[in-house]
Amino acid sequence: MRTWLFQAISRHLRALGVVVLLLAGLSSAASAAEPTEAGAGIEAANKLYEQGKFAEAAAAYEALALTHSLKVSPALLFNLGNARFKAGEIGRAIVAYRSAGALSPRDPDVRANLQFARNQVEGPTLRPSAGERWLQWLTANEWTALAMAGFWSCFLLLAAGEVRPAWKRRLRTYCLLAGGATALVSVCLVLALQGTSAPLAVVVAREAVVRNGPLDESPSAFTVHDGAELRVLDAKDDWLQVTDGQQRTGWIKRPAVLTSGVAADRRAVR
Repeated sequence: MRTWLFQAISRHLRALGVVVLLLAGLSSAASAAEPTEAGAGIEAANKLYEQGKFAEAAAAYEALALTHSLKVSPALLFNLGNARFKAGEIGRAIVAYRSAGALSPRDPDVRANLQFARNQVEGPTLRPSAGERWLQWLTANEWTALAMAGFWSCFLLLAAGEVRPAWKRRLRTYCLLAGGATALVSVCLVLALQGTSAPLAVVVAREAVVRNGPLDESPSAFTVHDGAELRVLDAKDDWLQVTDGQQRTGWIKRPAVLTSGVAADRRAVR
């Protein structure tokens, strides 16, 4: 009886093992097929770009960026920005370049193309300050890592002073320096996070009117053009309250802009 029971259990375990192996094989095949499919899609988009079909190439890059199973890379967003710019869509190019820069902030090509696209914008736009540009040299994760490194350095120096009292006087200077650096980096982290979370509107219409109120009948405050960057202050129905770099505020229709933070967001390339 006991032998028969063990044999039955063994058969079931072997069957279960076969099923697990089959599922693992299917999972591996799917994961292997995904990069192959993505590579083919990128190659097709690159070919369209080389043929001068910039709008079609942009649509192909965007479809790849919006594929949930595909990890968006700075290179893909950079290519999307180039295609958008070549297609004459300055605003959408700026959004793509900003998203690429959020993932790879020190990439010289991304920074150069973003600045070049910004230089083509007519009329009022929000220009990043020198401090904002400096903070964007590191990602929020990198600022966080630096702050944590400074904190643990202070902690280890204090712990070493407790373990070796004779070292306290020598370690005090290093501890003060580490503490000051940690405080400075922490401030930079807070400012970087504020810049990342602050909503920004990039105009994607050829021309859009910013009005004094959230109504079509409201008087015009000023006019913005494709690629203008505006800070979002408030939202009401189908309108956004925005401000430009000249301290002017008004309301603009949502369809005329794309909104995003500095951080890379797949929704930003739509």
